[in-house]
Amino acid sequence: MVYKVVTFDFTDFKDFKDFKNFMSAIIEVKNLGKKYNIGERQGYIALRDVLANIFKSPFSWFGSKVKTALGKTEDNEFWALKDVNFTVEKGEVLGIIGRNGAGKSTLLKILSQITPPTTGEIKLRGRVGSLLEVGTGFHPELTGRENIFLNGAILGMRKKEIEKKFDEIVEFSGIEKFLDTPVKRYSSGMYVRLAFAVAAHLEPDILIIDEVLAVGDIEFQKKCLSKMGDVTKKEGRTVLFVSHNLAATKSLCKKTILLDGGRIIKYGPTDEVISYYLNQQDKKLNNAEYHHKELSNDAKNIEVCLLSARLLNKEGLVCSEFGSVDEVFVSIDFEIKKEVDGFLVDFYILNEENVVVFSSSDNDRNQFTGKKRMPGKYIDVCKIPGNLLNVGKYFITIGGRTPNVKQYFVATDSLMFQIKSNGGPTSVEARTSVICPDLDWEIKLIK
Repeated sequence: MVYKVVTFDFTDFKDFKDFKNFMSAIIEVKNLGKKYNIGERQGYIALRDVLANIFKSPFSWFGSKVKTALGKTEDNEFWALKDVNFTVEKGEVLGIIGRNGAGKSTLLKILSQITPPTTGEIKLRGRVGSLLEVGTGFHPELTGRENIFLNGAILGMRKKEIEKKFDEIVEFSGIEKFLDTPVKRYSSGMYVRLAFAVAAHLEPDILIIDEVLAVGDIEFQKKCLSKMGDVTKKEGRTVLFVSHNLAATKSLCKKTILLDGGRIIKYGPTDEVISYYLNQQDKKLNNAEYHHKELSNDAKNIEVCLLSARLLNKEGLVCSEFGSVDEVFVSIDFEIKKEVDGFLVDFYILNEENVVVFSSSDNDRNQFTGKKRMPGKYIDVCKIPGNLLNVGKYFITIGGRTPNVKQYFVATDSLMFQIKSNGGPTSVEARTSVICPDLDWEIKLIK
């Protein structure tokens, strides 16, 4: 089953309540599933491709056919989505959260009618505008001006309707200077600015936004969030919002879906869903220590590998709970197999709402800029001073890279720790700010 075009007459409804419920749901998703066959080519396969495979590997091709006939083929099916059910009312902002690979982008692509589902049914009652991957829906050879009219036409709008909104779109995007430049020359930030401006101002009934907003600068992200609030509250349109920024999700969405492994594991008020998600994440973490599980397989083939990482207190003991005045030490072990130019190790600290509090690298004082790192095993230790972090839980993502060249390793949310009040500036109450520095004040009494 795929998409259903909704048509009806009043005989379809038992009573007015039934009709009202029908009209209030602008999106209905029932038993939705999407299956991929891992390793198999998707889409149309020409006869010449089949013949080429036979001549290149006749024994492999013949063997695969024998296995198929005997029912002994390997199970290469992967369900990106399975048994997904939910409804969205007109004017509602629905958040969709979950870790990478949970099925969020797949769901949005199906709802945007870019990818067909394998099973299930979707009812969409209105025009859909999508902002997914950077550049989606834009023709690279056309100018920004031409792409505005192209996107409007795709949404089914008339030229006069687009012209009416044209000036607002250009002003919101802030790219007037480059309006007649082919979009293939735009930066990713310019792409997103124009794409969001088009999607938000051409008045689709349903606006679908993926994590692509993270590409834009902070000021533009705030502008977008404000605009999404306006299109729902003032204009009564529906928004589906996917983001790893839990703070933005909490402020924008009343209801949220949590996806994991392609299934909905929690659906309800945003505060409850985010709280459940964070608790589940805490259980999966190895708290104060991290060890690279696949070291034995990777060590022979890569130039640099992460060995382990841990959180230490000032006594050098592994620890996951610290007082607000305590120093936190981040210790990272890694090995360099071959000489590497300009390699550095860095980490990001994120709070419970997935907001980056700060980042740091072992090149903060430019000691490795342009220099070669010799082969060997290294231990990097970074001291986070006391009276800096606010009370709460924090997650650390560790990476190793050469700037603008190559990423060697990333360990997402590899460490987790908690700051508790113990007589520092947060001893009375946790502050509402992201950080909680102990700053010097000079107080004078002036008569």
